[in-house]
Amino acid sequence: MEYALVTGGSRGIGKAICLRLADMGYNIIVNYMSNDDEALKTEALIKQKGVDAILMKFDVSKLEEVDAHVEKWMNDNPEKTISVLVNNAGIRKDNLMVFISPEDWHRVMDITVDGFYNVTRNIVKSMVRKRKGRIVNIVSLSGLKGMPGQTNYSASKGAIIAATKALAQEVGKRGITVNAVAPGFIKTDMTQDINEEDYKNMVPMNRFGEPEEVAGVVAFLVGKDSSYVTGQVISVNGGLYS
Repeated sequence: MEYALVTGGSRGIGKAICLRLADMGYNIIVNYMSNDDEALKTEALIKQKGVDAILMKFDVSKLEEVDAHVEKWMNDNPEKTISVLVNNAGIRKDNLMVFISPEDWHRVMDITVDGFYNVTRNIVKSMVRKRKGRIVNIVSLSGLKGMPGQTNYSASKGAIIAATKALAQEVGKRGITVNAVAPGFIKTDMTQDINEEDYKNMVPMNRFGEPEEVAGVVAFLVGKDSSYVTGQVISVNGGLYS
């Protein structure tokens, strides 16, 4: 009974990842924070693929909530294994640095950086014991090159890139891989305030990407063909670089 936990899995890139991993035969645990309607739709789509789907509603930045759901589920279901973790949850609160409020700075960092720690710590312990696991962190082009107006978001994703490389070295001997996927401009709710016509000329492929194109790279990193790939950051950005 192998499960994949995807944080921020009810919409956008997270939803596409859930559906792609379900196609691979994984049972899916969908974490989400607020939108019940979208979570239920994603749950139904996963179940249509013949695998189990579990909804877990909690804020990844709150350790108590994470433990109350993830740690409790693991303890209550010893015959089931979370063998894949996709840390996808994240938010944007864009502004120039001089105008970023303390609240917006900390909220972005709390969701991405603290969320990574809160969710990963117990799951990676289980993976180490079982000498098996795949961890994929969804980062961003912003974490690689930095983006003006996104100092907080860039800092949070840059931190996860560094954490990815460090954790990969800690757990590699246990047969666990840890990688990151860095999307560029992808058509999701998170980028709906960005006009594609204004920005697509920056992208060599002259278009924004689709969530399914990110999910395909995650599927590769979860699958057998990537068994010797770890500590890497794979960009999915249509050729857009600094």
